[in-house]
Amino acid sequence: MKKFLKMNAASKVEFALGGQLISNEPWAHMKRTIDNYEVIIGVKNTLYLEVEGTKYEVQPGDVLIIPPHQFHGGYSQCKPGVSFYWFHFYCSQDIALIDEKTMDHEVKLLRANPYAKHSNTSIFLPIFSTPRDINRINILCHQLLDVANSNYYNPLAVDYLATVLLIELSEQTLTHFHSPSETGNIDKTITKIMEWIRVNAMSDISVQSIAENFNYSRNYLSRIFKSHTGMNIKDYIHMLKISKAKDLLIRSNSGIKGIALSVGIDDEKYFMRLFKKYEKMTPTEYRKAYYRIPLNLD
Repeated sequence: MKKFLKMNAASKVEFALGGQLISNEPWAHMKRTIDNYEVIIGVKNTLYLEVEGTKYEVQPGDVLIIPPHQFHGGYSQCKPGVSFYWFHFYCSQDIALIDEKTMDHEVKLLRANPYAKHSNTSIFLPIFSTPRDINRINILCHQLLDVANSNYYNPLAVDYLATVLLIELSEQTLTHFHSPSETGNIDKTITKIMEWIRVNAMSDISVQSIAENFNYSRNYLSRIFKSHTGMNIKDYIHMLKISKAKDLLIRSNSGIKGIALSVGIDDEKYFMRLFKKYEKMTPTEYRKAYYRIPLNLD
C-alpha cells in the first residue's frame, strides 16, 4: 500500500544541501542513516535503493523521499551513466506518515471544501511516485540548485525554493489522486487520454488526431476534456511542449531551433511566440536565468 507524508507548509523547510549525481562507472549508493529528509529525482538509468527493507527502482521521472533515521542504501549496482538529482532538508513542523486510505479521506475533505485553496496549509508527499508533470519538478530542482550555489546575500531563498518544490509535488499528487474505490468510467477515460497525450505530445499531434485515436468526435472530446480538466486540449498540448522545452533549455546545449524540433514544432518563430505567451519571456532569456548545476562526477 502506498504511503504519504503529511506536513504543514505554513513554515518553510530548511534546505541542507543538494546536487546532481552522474556516475560514469557502475555505482551503488552507500548504506547509511541520516537525520534529515532526502528527496531523490531520477534523471537517467535506474537507481537501486533499499529503504528499511523496501526495495525501490528509481527510474527517470520517479521521485523517492527518504524520511530521517531510516536505514537505506544500494542493493544492486547501477549501470554507468546513472544520474539523479538529490537534496536534503530539515522540517521543524510535525510530519505524519499516512496510508492510502487516510490519504483518500484527506483528499475528499479538500475537494469538498470550497475554501480549501484559501485556508489549507497542509501538503501531501508520496514516499514514491511518478509525477504526471515531472518537467515542472525538474525545472524547480534546477532553480533550487542554482540558487543554492549562487551565494545569495539572503540565505532564505533556497529554503523557500525547496518548500515550493515540495508544494508542487503535493499539488500534482492531489490533482491526480484517485481513490482506490473510484470507478467512474469517464475519469478513467480522461486519465487514459491525458496519458496518451503526454506520451505523444512531442510529435505533431492535433485535437482531431487524438479524437480519431479514441473514436470520439472532435467536439465531444473537447467538451468532456474541458469539463474534467478545466483546460482545452490544445492548451494542454502546448503546456507539455513548453514544459519539455524549458527542461531542454537548461539541460542541453541545443539551439532554439533544435529544441523546437525536439518538442514537435517545425517553425522556430512560432515556437518562440508560443514560449513567450506561456512564460512571459523568450527561450534565450529563460536559458540565461538558470545555468549553475552542481554535479557529483564519479
